[in-house]
Amino acid sequence: MDAIEIVTSLTTPAGRADPYPLYAELLQMGEAVELGPCDVLIVGYEAISAVLRDPGFAVSDRAKPDKDFPGWQANPVLVQAVDWILNMNAPRHARIRSLIARAFTARRVAGLEPAIAAMADELLDAIADRGADGSAVEFMHDFAYLLPVTVICELIGIPEPDRERFRPIARDLAGVFELTDLSALPAINAAAVELLEYFTDLAARRRAEPRDDLLSDLLAVSDAADGRLTDFELLHNLTLLLVAGFETTTNLLGNGLAIVMQDPLAGEGLRDGSVPPSAFVEEVLRFDSPVQLTSRVGYDTSVGDVRLSDQTNVIVLLGAGNRDPRRFADPASFDPLRPDAGPLSFGGGAHFCIGAALARLEGAVAFPRLVSRFPKISAAGEPTRRNTILLRGFDTLPVTIA
Repeated sequence: MDAIEIVTSLTTPAGRADPYPLYAELLQMGEAVELGPCDVLIVGYEAISAVLRDPGFAVSDRAKPDKDFPGWQANPVLVQAVDWILNMNAPRHARIRSLIARAFTARRVAGLEPAIAAMADELLDAIADRGADGSAVEFMHDFAYLLPVTVICELIGIPEPDRERFRPIARDLAGVFELTDLSALPAINAAAVELLEYFTDLAARRRAEPRDDLLSDLLAVSDAADGRLTDFELLHNLTLLLVAGFETTTNLLGNGLAIVMQDPLAGEGLRDGSVPPSAFVEEVLRFDSPVQLTSRVGYDTSVGDVRLSDQTNVIVLLGAGNRDPRRFADPASFDPLRPDAGPLSFGGGAHFCIGAALARLEGAVAFPRLVSRFPKISAAGEPTRRNTILLRGFDTLPVTIA
């Protein structure tokens, strides 16, 4: 197949279920693959790393919808999205990211470990009760969703009774990352409106009664009226943090468990201590990345043998780079003790995932507890993959624990 046929295949149900053989074909074509005069795929590990760290490659900001989507401001989700830090370039990006990053300092993240461990144990207790008689348990909802959503909600300051409602709303909103069919916009817009209304109301409550949480901290910055953060920048990025804060970690936990159930030795290594939890998490991120791609706008430069311009749309296939045989020995094998670790799954450069350390910590806490508590955990029926390309994970992953 040529490159366009491969990309077309990636959009099919079979390609979404298992994109890796198609990535392997792209990797044989070089570090970068030209699809057309204005569209280029970056697939090689070293090329991806260089592009993500090169400040000459910008993200698509407000200028793109102005050019490509007249009338975009009638869509609430797009109005919010132009304020998301992942859609900003310098200097605005650095200004807002530096404020939000205060919640994700190494010390603050490390300090969450006891609370994450307690949350994980509580959820595993509930799974043990639910599956004690051999009944199937829905892992994606009962653990993979509930753990990270609880953590990010604690960090932001979202009250416990409100958290369960967020999964379907956030799932609808996440559709904007893969928007190819405009018929999906009404549901995405509705989710964006509902979340904005929620955070507007919660912000009013926190202004009246501040607490030790991210929302209260950011409100203090916004209320200082010194230009560092506007109310809309604050509220819109809270929506992003909520969705991004659990979507990718939910996928990480589901993808990791699926690997353990397919390769029992991987779980055995976690149980007996021969595989460090952090190394296991890194290999899950490499082997089956929760985020498969990102995008940039090119400039007058070259990547591999391909010449780019400021009109070039650059698709960066993180999932392909994580399987590049030029970087990883036997890349199709799951090996948490590999000496050549270093996944691209959290991106790089100025837009490196702000919550990467938190996601890694959640995985490192959760996986050893999961496999030690349930050494006989196994699939109960056929899991269902999400019908998405950018975000890779499961919709359902039913399991039995005994």
